Amino acid sequence: MGVALPRKELFDVPEGVIYLDGNSLGVLPKGAAERAQRTITEEWGGQLIKAWNTAGWMALPQVVGDTLAELIGAPAGSVATGDTLSIKVYQALAAALKMRPDRRVILSDNGNFPSDLYMAEGLINTLDQGYELRTPAPENVAEAITEEVAVVMLTQVDYRSGRMHDMAAITKRAHDVGAVMIWDLAHSAGAVPVELTACNAEFAVGCSYKYLNGGPGAPAFIYVRPDIVDDIEPALSGWLGHDAPFAMELNYRPANATERMRVGTPPILQLAVLQEALKAWEGVDMADLRAASQRLSDLFIREVEARCPQMTLASPRDADARGSQVSFGFEHGYAAMQAVIDNGVIGDFRAPNIMRFGFTPLYLDDADIVAAAEIIEEVMTQELWRDPKYQVKSRVT
Repeated sequence: MGVALPRKELFDVPEGVIYLDGNSLGVLPKGAAERAQRTITEEWGGQLIKAWNTAGWMALPQVVGDTLAELIGAPAGSVATGDTLSIKVYQALAAALKMRPDRRVILSDNGNFPSDLYMAEGLINTLDQGYELRTPAPENVAEAITEEVAVVMLTQVDYRSGRMHDMAAITKRAHDVGAVMIWDLAHSAGAVPVELTACNAEFAVGCSYKYLNGGPGAPAFIYVRPDIVDDIEPALSGWLGHDAPFAMELNYRPANATERMRVGTPPILQLAVLQEALKAWEGVDMADLRAASQRLSDLFIREVEARCPQMTLASPRDADARGSQVSFGFEHGYAAMQAVIDNGVIGDFRAPNIMRFGFTPLYLDDADIVAAAEIIEEVMTQELWRDPKYQVKSRVT
């Protein structure tokens, strides 16, 4: 058994707010602001460029990567951090296609996060070698994995509904037909137990600003299975992925292991904050966290359905079939969510009609869930969402 949950004392949740949007942006961990300030003033300000050596900046991406590896069931040295999730998707997909040069099909699903599909389309257009992107419905993915498929690229937890793919089964199916497997863990890392070594997938990517609480724009990560990494040819051969950056060689020579998947200069301020944020996971058993997440989300479903018949469950009812979020459909979902937020419960909206709520057992308990349901009930029964101010859509929903 790990440490007791929740660990509210480790987070700065604003007074009077019930935060159910950690699946989109995690809350501020205590210590993160101080760590950022120390990195700015003592390291950057006091040590200037010397800090790349004296403050350990150059090693920070790997140090943070090893901490992340523990949360996703991967060995030390197999996770590289930095850049953005879209770039990591591009890197993984380009490398995977080179592993299957005689195949021309990339398989995803039509519930995948749009950016992943956009990056696939962009790579297909850049290569201009007759590649095809197929996107069946999520429930039809397994039967669509045929011997034509070069790469299967899926997000484990659906960003809209929380529906969850069976990672082990899908990976096995891909390998049975000789395809390469890429998992996007954006809504998995820090939310559900992930065992990359056990499932044997070749690649995984993810972000750190959701359940991992790394802050807006926090760096992404990429995992490459250790037995294949030395044969991977990075499509984006950046200076920091070179085996000896400061040798200033004219030709690219990839670094050992997953470090070759680094591209640009490490975002030190963001990595420092993420390193501090990950301290909240020390001693946390992911099985305990998963059990708490399922309990909280099941409670939320019961409470909302009993109080708000206007809302229709859009997530799987079976807790084992969804991640750490619950979505409800409502015709006026955008306006209703703005009213809910205005009354102290923060969730978010996804088109066309989805009111989305995330469950983060590190800083939520049963009392928070019941209180949130009461506020949602008030918004729905009194139709507070009809107020004109809630009808105007903001740029970020």
